[in-house]
Amino acid sequence: MQTYILLLRGINVGGKNIVSMTELKSCLEALGFSGITTYIASGNVIVQSEKQPYDIKTIIETALPKTFKLDSELIKVLVLTHKQLADVITRKPHGFGDQPDKYHSDAIFLMDVEAEEAMTAFNPREGIDTVWPGNGVIYSQRLSVLRTKSRLNQAMSSPLYKSMTIRSWNTTIKLMYLVNAIATQKELQE
Repeated sequence: MQTYILLLRGINVGGKNIVSMTELKSCLEALGFSGITTYIASGNVIVQSEKQPYDIKTIIETALPKTFKLDSELIKVLVLTHKQLADVITRKPHGFGDQPDKYHSDAIFLMDVEAEEAMTAFNPREGIDTVWPGNGVIYSQRLSVLRTKSRLNQAMSSPLYKSMTIRSWNTTIKLMYLVNAIATQKELQE
């Protein structure tokens, strides 16, 4: 049984595609997933399954619009392994996320697009925004006191934005903490 991190794109954003985490958990249980943990209502789920990542993605992307009233064009599921999430964290740019009082930092996870192509959607404003490509992720940081002058939200108008899902760095770290706790608990039970 593998533990996976699911990042659901397009639910509970801006008052659209509202899905309660309790109902989402029930839906995933009905689809055969176990050990389900949700974290905040922005589409962060940890599951255990024998299925492969592509199969998990396909099953959930098919089921969500049938189970909930959603604009299915916005819905995508990214399935990460424990190692993939750990790599996003350990391979972060030097200093990224280390000054939360000064910078707002996000991990922009990529789905069906490479970082080099996704980078073309960004037009960072010098002195305010910084973006770095990673493996399956774009690291984005903006100066908190000047965040209203940031150009990072311009990426949302790009067609490439449909292949991205954003998590704050704090959420990304918290998901890693939760997955590590589950892995430790599994080891203790064995």
